[in-house]
Amino acid sequence: MDTDTGTDAGTDTGAVERAAARRMWHLLEPLHAVVYYAPEAYEEAAALGYGTAERWPAYFAWRAAPLGAAGAEETTAAFHSFSPDMVARYVPESWRIAAPDAVLAARTRAVTRTYAALLGPGADTPGVAEAATLARRVAGAAVPAGPLSAANAALPWPGEPAAALWQAATVIREHRGDGHLRALREAGLDPVESLVSFAAIGAAPPEVFASRGWTPTAWEAARSRLAARGLVDAAGAATEAGRELRAQVERRTDELAAAPWRVLSDDEREHLAKALEPFWVAAIGSGLLPGVNTLGIGKV
Repeated sequence: MDTDTGTDAGTDTGAVERAAARRMWHLLEPLHAVVYYAPEAYEEAAALGYGTAERWPAYFAWRAAPLGAAGAEETTAAFHSFSPDMVARYVPESWRIAAPDAVLAARTRAVTRTYAALLGPGADTPGVAEAATLARRVAGAAVPAGPLSAANAALPWPGEPAAALWQAATVIREHRGDGHLRALREAGLDPVESLVSFAAIGAAPPEVFASRGWTPTAWEAARSRLAARGLVDAAGAATEAGRELRAQVERRTDELAAAPWRVLSDDEREHLAKALEPFWVAAIGSGLLPGVNTLGIGKV
């Protein structure tokens, strides 16, 4: 018997849980990611001494700070998709500019200010506190799957509801991300092959993935390896086998991401989704997030 299939109603319970996990990811990811682009976050980064002509100095600091003063190798492994050479440009230099504890304090300020700017008076409403409470329950049920989910889960919780909502969203998304890395490894895809195969199914144009710092030589070598496995054709587009492998990765990612959501009832999960919708609209409507991104939201 398929263990994903409910025996009473004949419902594919596993498919329902995977779909729910993906839906919540689509809602939560913009609430997490918007901070990396917000002017308030750039101001906080500049106050610490980070350059703000590009987003990467602050990005690596904000996202890696929960790991402590991690070196380039540890950060590369945790982030997975970035070229080691790119990571080494920013880490461990990040910690010579500001200690991780100072970065985390500034990150919380950046989150609070960003949400206040996005939501206005709505940032301090019962709806935010309610969403934070429900999302925090899910985050608390997320058994750490890797270094980023574990490090964020170990941080103290902010008292301010908007900041607590962002932290819960971050724990949940890093838990999903760590599971995604597991799925990619199970599929036999190394970091650059993961990006090439994702571009091959149309998740984003290859030039968008250039932001991860891989050289054209490394990209073409990965494409050749995938072609040898029958996963991409001569033009670099995914073959049927390549599309199926990526579909497997996404199914496995959703499966690994689904477990924490079981802590909420169907009604509670639906209530959280409804509560998050205005925040999602505000984040998307802000114009801060790139319309085409490396995550494939809206594409996969």
